[in-house]
Order: sequence, then C-alpha cells, then structure tokens
Amino acid sequence: MRAIGDAKRPVTQFTPMAHPTIPLQFQRFQEAEMQARAEAFRSDIARRRTVRDFSAEAVPRALIETCLAAAGSAPSGANQQPWRFVAVSDAAVKKHIREAAEAEEREFYARRATDAWRAALAPLGTDAEKPFLETAPWLIAVFYEAYALDAQGNRDKRYYPMDSVGIASGFLIAALHHAGLATLTHTPSPMAFLNTILGRPDNERPFLLLVVGYPAADARVPAISRKSLSEIAVFV
Repeated sequence: MRAIGDAKRPVTQFTPMAHPTIPLQFQRFQEAEMQARAEAFRSDIARRRTVRDFSAEAVPRALIETCLAAAGSAPSGANQQPWRFVAVSDAAVKKHIREAAEAEEREFYARRATDAWRAALAPLGTDAEKPFLETAPWLIAVFYEAYALDAQGNRDKRYYPMDSVGIASGFLIAALHHAGLATLTHTPSPMAFLNTILGRPDNERPFLLLVVGYPAADARVPAISRKSLSEIAVFV
C-alpha cells in the first residue's frame, strides 16, 4: 500500500540488464578425493602462524605478484573489486612506515589501550617495537576504496568494500602461506600515515599492513590453542 505522502510519486520498476555470460569452469571430484583435499588443506593451513621474527632473506617479486593475483580473484560486492595492494620492498620506505607505525603503537600502549585490552595482548608478548617492519623483505599495505570517482569527478558508491577486502586479504594470506612464506597481520590504529607515505588518494582507506617473508632461523611463536570445531560451528 502506498503511503499518503507518496500518492503522487511515480512507481519506478527496476529492469535487470542483460549481461554476457561464459561457461563455468568447475572441476568436480569424487567424494573420497574431496575429503582428502579438504583434510590436506586443513592440515596445511593449520600450520600457519603469525610470525614476528623475520629473516631479511629476499623474496622474489614474481612470487608476491602471483599471490596478489590470487587475492584479486576473491568475490566482492557487485564485483567492484575495491581492493588496492601496495607492495613495498624499498628499505627507506619500510623505515618510514616503521617509524610512523611505532609512533601510533606507543600512543596505543601508553594511552589508548584499556587494561582489558592490554591483558588480552599480554600472552602474545607484543609491545610498541616493530622491527619486523624493516627486517622482512616485503610489506603489503592493503587498502579498500570507500568510494570511486567517475570521469567527471563524481563519487561512485562502493558496496561492502570492507567485507570484500577482508575476504581478499584472507585469500592473500592463504596464498602466501601455500607458497611457503610467513606473514604477520599488523593494524596500527589509526593507519592514515600509510596514505601519506605511499601516496594513496583520499578515497582509499588503509585496511591492513601485511608483513611477508621467511621466518628467522630462531623464530618462536606463542604457545596458543585454537577452538575446537564444536566451539566455532553449529549445524542446523
């Protein structure tokens, strides 16, 4: 029923536009092989750990490019693909990023973090010092488009950009792990310094700073446990 105030408002009907399609490239496996593949992936991805002790050993750019291409295959709202990845290997730029990140981290640990937050971080042994931002061969700054600009400079809406970029970041972390590299997800807050240092436009917002490389020979990680399937999944 049309509201009284809408009595003279014309009714607009949405007509879907026809778009070209292509055949789906889908490979199906026998159930036993499906289960084996799922088990193999679960076992491999379960070995992934956040690393804070990195080797300075070089990692080929081609390897980073391939993993970024894999991340770019993620699904996104309206297929707008609102992610932007900036891969940094330049030592001077990494140093600049470290200095800016540590400034935000010192403010966080000194003033912004609540006692409960500090207590939650305590078992991980983290602090404001982030040497891995210079040691690791690659930093990948992940941005999302909050909006786009058309040829006339008008804003073009982006649908679910943070959700989409979160999925793409998961793809990227899995791809890097699968390739044999270690990662660390770093999110100093705020991260606007990344726009300044990396020359990114105002419509792009920092989402994640991913540290990438080989772990140091003597790298150690916190002794943590993961929740069981029954704690994280419900079947209805």
